Parts: sequence; C-alpha cells; structure tokens
Amino acid sequence: MNRIPRLLVLASTYPGTPDDGTPAFVRDLAIRESEAFETLVVVPRVPGAPATEQEGALTVRRFAYFPRRWEDLARGAIIENLRSRRSRWLQVLPFFVAESLAVRRAVREFRPDVVHAHWIIPQGLVLALVAPRVPRIVTTLGGDLYALRAGVLQRLKAWVVRGSRAVTVMNEEMADIVRELGGRDVRVSPMGADLSAFRDSAKVARGTGPALRLLFVGRMVEKKGLGVLLSALRGLDVPVSLTAVGDGPLRAEMERQAGGLDVRFVGQLGRADLARAYAEADIVVVPSVAAASGDKDGLPVAMLEAMGSGCAIVASDLPGLNEAVVDGVSGILVPSGDPDRLAACLRDLEADRERVGGLGSAAAERAESFSVERVGDRYVDLLTSVLA
Repeated sequence: MNRIPRLLVLASTYPGTPDDGTPAFVRDLAIRESEAFETLVVVPRVPGAPATEQEGALTVRRFAYFPRRWEDLARGAIIENLRSRRSRWLQVLPFFVAESLAVRRAVREFRPDVVHAHWIIPQGLVLALVAPRVPRIVTTLGGDLYALRAGVLQRLKAWVVRGSRAVTVMNEEMADIVRELGGRDVRVSPMGADLSAFRDSAKVARGTGPALRLLFVGRMVEKKGLGVLLSALRGLDVPVSLTAVGDGPLRAEMERQAGGLDVRFVGQLGRADLARAYAEADIVVVPSVAAASGDKDGLPVAMLEAMGSGCAIVASDLPGLNEAVVDGVSGILVPSGDPDRLAACLRDLEADRERVGGLGSAAAERAESFSVERVGDRYVDLLTSVLA
C-alpha cells in the first residue's frame, strides 16, 4: 500500500483555541489539506493553547520562544506588534532560533514530502536555512512583501522565493512584486474563507431598520483604515451606527477618535459571535489604506466572510479588494483614504435601502469563489503537482 504523502505547514498566526478570535485562515486551509496529506502544523506558542493537539487528521505542535510572561510577539501580527512596542524586538532572535529548532525537529522526525510555509519572512526564510532540500511552496499574505523592503530583507526574500517550487499571493500586484524578486511559478490564490458558519446569515433582510448598521472587522492597526471610517462618520448627516470588531495597538486611539459617535467597540469575537455580528449588519466597511511602512492588505479573509454572510460591502479600491468585489455589483469601491468619498457612498446607500439588499445577495454569490473548499482544492492540486 502506498504511503499517504506528508505535509508540513509552517505559520506564525494560528488560533490558540478554535474560537479565540485569531484569524483562522491557516487552520481552515490546513484542515482541508489534511484530507489529502498526513499533516503536521508547527506554529509559535500563544497563551491558553496546548503544546500539541490533534484535530482530526491534523496535528498541531507549538514551540516556545521566550519566557511565557513576556512571550507575545506572535500574538496577532508580528510586524504590527513590533511597531507598537519596541521592546518586543528582544523576542525576534529567540523566535528565529526557536522556530529553526522546531522546524529542524519536525523535518527529522516527521520527514515531510513537501512543506507549505505561510509568509516569506520568517517561515520561508527559516525553512530555506534549515531544510533547503525539502520541496516547498510559500504563501505570502502581504505584510512581509509590502513592508519589509530594506535592502538586506529584499535580498533574503529573493533568495527564499527563488528556491521555492511555487509562491502564492493574494492579488496581481503582489504577483508582480514576487516575479521581480525572481519567483518562477507565481500564482494568485487568496486564502479561502470558511463560509460554513456564515451562509445562514445571507438569508437575513438588509437595510430594513431605522438606521444603517455598519460593521468593521479587523485588527486595529494603520493599514485597516478604521480612522478613515470614523472621519467619514463625522461628516454624515444620516442615521448610522457602527460596531467595531477587533483589537490591536491603535484601539485606544480609535476609541478616542470615536467620541460622540454611535460606535461600539466589542473587541475580538469568536466565529459564532462574529457570525451573529454579520447577521445584524447591513454594510461591512473595509476602509483599508497603505500604511506609512508600505504595508497594506492583500485580501482580508474577514471581507470574504462578510460577503458570504450576505452583507453589502463598501471597500477601498486597492489591489486584492478590487479583485474580489465587483464594483457596483457585489459591493462598492471607494478611493482609499478618502473619508469624504466614503461618507458620500454611505449616504447614497442610506437613501437606497433596496440596493443594500441587492449588493448583499450578489456578495454572497461572489464569495463562493473564495470558499475554503474551492481554494483548498487548488492548494491540494498545487502541492500534489510539486510532489509529482
């Protein structure tokens, strides 16, 4: 009998528990991949998570990298964590060393046939150093590609992508950047969204209440653009309310900026609570901007979940977002960083509630193209072709 091929998955963002509010796109995809491969996931330790766990055919192994009391570099987004508190730089070298040792152990004991590394830096770099002979594909979600652009980092990224069998990215702009770095097989393949928890919300009537119910979902960092949305609400003279889901280094600043507006900050939500938030919303606003560092969204999975929930989408006209949203059909695109245009769009939708419902229905249909089932099939095919 032929042995089932073995897949090693590396990532730095992974839920500690299934409903802790951490973006679960790596987990969702790994579960799909584990249907075709014997799969081991190696990720950094986060508070409350076991050192090892078994989830169906999926094994998760978490490595420690710093004394537990201060170990928070990988809790959320590493780049934004470093920006928000400079003392976290003390965790960077221990993180690289610990991840290198964990990957070396996994390669020695698990003997993977292929590796799927999420993010060029750090996971792709660690893999290229520790196990250069194991065939690998690398997925970059944006932060490492857009923000880490110093000369030495560019050379390291080029070295990693040139040694990878394939590199997957979230949008065409990112694909061009990876090709400039020397990537040979570069594919646009966004992270899939697990829509199973959100499809029932697509049956909810939208735009029927006395005030438009807006929803923002995302980490409270510069590139998510929540400040732009709050500025837009200041200029609105129509009844709207906003629920802001998420946490992050800019939360206190955003709460101050929202003073006097009808805005609720509810923190991170697990998948069940998030599904309820989508069901209660008329419009999900994705006001993404390019951060001062150059970092920006590739294609937020939260937006795909919102689309799958049947919410009307108002999003910034940025690469990735404008590849998922068909302007005027499954959502409306507005210039990034322009609160006046965003306010005008929301004002128009408040005056045309029937259109809100139509946009939401079209969004739900469009989201199926980005479901984890369809995206997972593409990744399984890619990994299989690497083995062949």
